[in-house]
Amino acid sequence: MEASVPVVDFQKLSEEEELKKLREACEKCGCFRIINHPIPITLMNEMKSVVKFLHDLPLEIKMRNKSTIFDSGYRPPIPVSPLYEGLGIYDMNKSPQALEDFSSDLDLPTHHRQIIKTYGQAINDLTAAISQKMAQSLGVVDVDFDFKDWPFILRTIKYSFTQENMGKLGVELHSDVGFFNLLQDDEAVSGLELLDDSGLFKAVPPKSGSFLCIIGDVGHVWSNGKFWNIRHRVLCKDIITRYSFGAFVSAPRDGNVEAPTKLVELDNGRRYRPFTYEDLKKSRNRTGKRMGEVLDQYRIA
Repeated sequence: MEASVPVVDFQKLSEEEELKKLREACEKCGCFRIINHPIPITLMNEMKSVVKFLHDLPLEIKMRNKSTIFDSGYRPPIPVSPLYEGLGIYDMNKSPQALEDFSSDLDLPTHHRQIIKTYGQAINDLTAAISQKMAQSLGVVDVDFDFKDWPFILRTIKYSFTQENMGKLGVELHSDVGFFNLLQDDEAVSGLELLDDSGLFKAVPPKSGSFLCIIGDVGHVWSNGKFWNIRHRVLCKDIITRYSFGAFVSAPRDGNVEAPTKLVELDNGRRYRPFTYEDLKKSRNRTGKRMGEVLDQYRIA
């Protein structure tokens, strides 16, 4: 059974009807596809080639990709997620040195470095523009959020799907921890499944040239409980390697997670007490609860 993922036209987001569609997608589905965005398809294809190059590097080289914050660097396959391998660059929008270190540590060719830099700048611009429209859809229009300053991990992911892994999980059921993830998912290989409110898993069909936006725990709290932090998983369904990559947007740079004052006023009250992004991550890791349950401790009765 396929999921009905809302499609939002980036070029029409200045129109009230498209903005309404964006809000409904965030509230009812917790994810949406963005089309007609400004990132060229040529750049998307070039970045995918770079991602394949990165994951084909020898293990000893990939292991040089160290985490600067928890889970921001190389993630090898482990027993609980044996099909998953990840690489990452943290906060390259504010720290050019992060990209330089990544490129030097992995001995990347100059051309590959430039593609990553261009793609990183483009996806940062796109996440900031989408975030601004998400805020606008909630009626928060007179507050200047510097979404471009919100840190993100440029994350690349490889799923090793083989015959013996058919039906096995690439990633266990979870909600994302941050504000949202903007993914360029594999245009040919499926595997991502959403858990709907009836308890059914529904497959997300690939759509070439688009980005998939998935709301996380921070997005749920920031929206004062309006946006849905959708639960999802990745399942091996095809005998082929699957790649996905994009921006994993965390929280405001100061780390404080709370609904904007303007939105609290519109809603006549705050639904979650403020907390820090670091506390949220620690709670998830300490409890092993990764489906948004830890947010209950911050809920205001």
